[in-house]
Amino acid sequence: MMRPILLLVLLLMFNCKNNAQDNTPNEDTDHTEITPVEVPLENGMARAYFASGCFWCVEAIYESVRGVDEAISGYSGGHTKNPTYESSNTGKTGHAESVEVIYDPQVVSFATLVDVYFASQDPTQFNGQYPDFGSQYRSIIFYQNEQQKALILQKKAALAKKLNAEIAAEVLPFQKFWRAEDYHQNYERLHPNNSYIRNVSIPRLKRFKNKMPEVLK
Repeated sequence: MMRPILLLVLLLMFNCKNNAQDNTPNEDTDHTEITPVEVPLENGMARAYFASGCFWCVEAIYESVRGVDEAISGYSGGHTKNPTYESSNTGKTGHAESVEVIYDPQVVSFATLVDVYFASQDPTQFNGQYPDFGSQYRSIIFYQNEQQKALILQKKAALAKKLNAEIAAEVLPFQKFWRAEDYHQNYERLHPNNSYIRNVSIPRLKRFKNKMPEVLK
């Protein structure tokens, strides 16, 4: 008589284990009414971190958005301390060219900044954005809390469904941002006649502006 009872107990334990809910957000989860928690600075501003190719381009794109006070070029997502432009370009630091976006959450939301991110690049392009390729140019969205992570994954999944394609952006927890060398800051604005700026960065900015004119300053 003990064997059937033991078998029943084991079956119940097995089913509980396999039916347990995983609370980690994933791309297949339908997250509704998600409100991302902004990460405030002392002056009431907030910050967010993105990587999608050359940081000259990404910095200029975010600085064109209403509510963004400043975008700072730098490096993030890797394992090396104090990365430089030269070391990052080797692809051995693990870092990607990234931007720190300082913004007013009363004017522009984190959700909108994620929309800007996807609208300002080829979201299906892995390991870079033309003409820049390599791990240092890969696409990453960094989250700073679980609400941000859930929202990013929701938008990424929706875009994948819309395009019927795999979306390249990695979704990683933010750890540290390393500010790039001073000569990289505001590069597009300060060097409008640079051949890369004229042929790559400015056209990319114009394409974004045509897609999301409602968010521009």
